[in-house]
Amino acid sequence: MKFSRILMALAAVAGFSLPMSRGALAVDDADFLRIGAGWWDFNRPDNYAAEFDLAYRSDYKWWFLKHQAGVLGTSDGSAYGYWGLYMDFYFGNRFVISPSTAVGLYYRGDWEKGDKKSNLGSPVEFRSGIDFSYRFDDRSRLGLGVYHISNTGLWDDRNPGEETLMLSYDIPISKLYSGWRSPGGNSPASQAAAKAATASATAATTASKPAKPR
Repeated sequence: MKFSRILMALAAVAGFSLPMSRGALAVDDADFLRIGAGWWDFNRPDNYAAEFDLAYRSDYKWWFLKHQAGVLGTSDGSAYGYWGLYMDFYFGNRFVISPSTAVGLYYRGDWEKGDKKSNLGSPVEFRSGIDFSYRFDDRSRLGLGVYHISNTGLWDDRNPGEETLMLSYDIPISKLYSGWRSPGGNSPASQAAAKAATASATAATTASKPAKPR
């Protein structure tokens, strides 16, 4: 399909046009929870639907590849769960280009629009895409991505494919974890530790003061 070729070309250009240096690939970044919403099958207006994504993107690297796993659902009742790999190319501290690939299982929704169905030809589908993201100070990201899902014709002659345009927000897992803890250290253990530290500091200050002459 023409769109998938364009997508692959974009990923290739992004990869080879950037300096393949340690600085471009090996930035110490976080692992993320990704929340996304987009336009499923956006290049076929007579068959599009809303799409919602939830994914985990690991910071663990194998060479410069990272793991991802996620699930998406559409307003026409379709669903897709996947696992795959992605990589990050950094432009300074703010901008990131992230090509990715994945394989997963597709559940076909029952909803129809005219004679168009959400039948992609196979329960096993491959997903490829590329994201263009902006990094905030807390390392969270706001991105826009384009994705293609296809069975590549390996299992079935029917291979209509599907394209998605998606807006995503990546939240560092460490930020979520810190949000789950008691704000301000209000747990009993935190309060006890704070009181002990205050008492110790007061005692040290008192001991350091010279005695008043009589």
